[in-house]
Amino acid sequence: MPDDSIDPLIPRFNGRPYSFASAAPTTTTHLAMDGSRIPLSKPKKVTWVVIASYVFDWAILIAAAAIGYIMGEVSPNKRPFSLQDPNIAFPFTEKETVPLFLLGVIVIVAPIIIIAIICLIFVPGSTVPKGTPKSLIWRRKLWELHAGWLGLALSGVATWLITSGMKNLFGKPRPDLLSRCDPDLANISKYIVGFVGGTNNASIAGQLVSAAICRTTDKHLLDDGFRSYPSGHASSSASGLIYLSLFIASKFAITIPFLTPVTQQAAGSAAAYAAFPSRMRMSTSNTGAESYEMHSRGQNGPSGVPVKPAARATLSVAALRRQAASPPLYLLFIAVLPFFTSVFIASSRWFDFRHHGFDILFGYLIGAICAFYAFYYYHLPIARGAGWAWAPRSHDKAFWAGVGSDSYASPHLRCQYRSGDEEEALEAVSSYDASGQGSGLQSNGGMGATTGRKPSSLDERDHPDTEYIGASNRI
Repeated sequence: MPDDSIDPLIPRFNGRPYSFASAAPTTTTHLAMDGSRIPLSKPKKVTWVVIASYVFDWAILIAAAAIGYIMGEVSPNKRPFSLQDPNIAFPFTEKETVPLFLLGVIVIVAPIIIIAIICLIFVPGSTVPKGTPKSLIWRRKLWELHAGWLGLALSGVATWLITSGMKNLFGKPRPDLLSRCDPDLANISKYIVGFVGGTNNASIAGQLVSAAICRTTDKHLLDDGFRSYPSGHASSSASGLIYLSLFIASKFAITIPFLTPVTQQAAGSAAAYAAFPSRMRMSTSNTGAESYEMHSRGQNGPSGVPVKPAARATLSVAALRRQAASPPLYLLFIAVLPFFTSVFIASSRWFDFRHHGFDILFGYLIGAICAFYAFYYYHLPIARGAGWAWAPRSHDKAFWAGVGSDSYASPHLRCQYRSGDEEEALEAVSSYDASGQGSGLQSNGGMGATTGRKPSSLDERDHPDTEYIGASNRI
């Protein structure tokens, strides 16, 4: 689990900090990417409220899975069909290429095991400093494992629930329906539905008949014959195996090489695009002296602006093409193997005569959408997240955040109440903007001008390094 957290930051407005009821002075600060320092609180442990919120998440998923199972046992709608329709006249395949049991092993059991192996062996990786407590490492391993399984469960349950519901609603005949049905050809006229053509031979005329014409005694077999749309094999394989491909790509940093905004800013000169930038000379706007392209190896960039620590390393590399590289192909093969497996499973439903083409495509689309949504619901983007899952919810927002909160990871931002209303604050700000000298704000002591008195609990001398850097909670 995460080893630290950041309390609500204390922003500065016109040289004066806000006053927070829950904020206590701290001497611990952290260097941010822009060079400013932010106050940190002591590491917080996950409380029982947060644990209960995730237990409740699992309970919801289990209940949804139970509903999906019940839907699979309910008789679906049975769309009328024509005995002359060649699209439902295929033979019934006794032995499926991927039976239901094997499907469950491939798309549920295998991803569970693979995710566990990756999290317990390869997490948290080589970036752990020496001397880090093993308990902290195992907390991170278990949190990544929990997030991986929870995302997999969300993907699979959402797909199953959607697919089962749509199957029962549409009741579309399978390609092998007539083989399952064993229609009563001697009494076709009794089962005609809809418009009746001007002929006595209803079968030749292509009339629609109801499912009551079927003489088969296997109710489950007949009901399953009207669950063609969408394909459950296609949606399930996509939901489980595409999610697994995304998970593997995230943990092993398998992504298409790209330039980050920091990299583009640090190496944004025209020389960086040349064939051999390190051999080129250029002049600087600050000193006018000639130097090699990598003249800014110090703390400042070409324009004299302080370079962020993350960007300073990129300045020592001459060409933009050196900023990224493609991962090894064997890793790419490992990542896409689950995806290719899902494509095979979906395709098998076509040559097994279980689904029509559109049924397979739409089912696969459902599973793919659920897989992408579930993965990014619990994990950072693959290209920029370094393989981590999102942190646990905060104690304050374990079950509810409400309006005005931008993150479930940060605690509620609680400010002291002051007399006055928004109109007075707007008037003060307008007065400050109009005069240009802060007549509406400075005269009363910074942010306290909105109420006509100075903040009561905090003074800028208590936090000389505190600045407003726009963290997770913005005012």
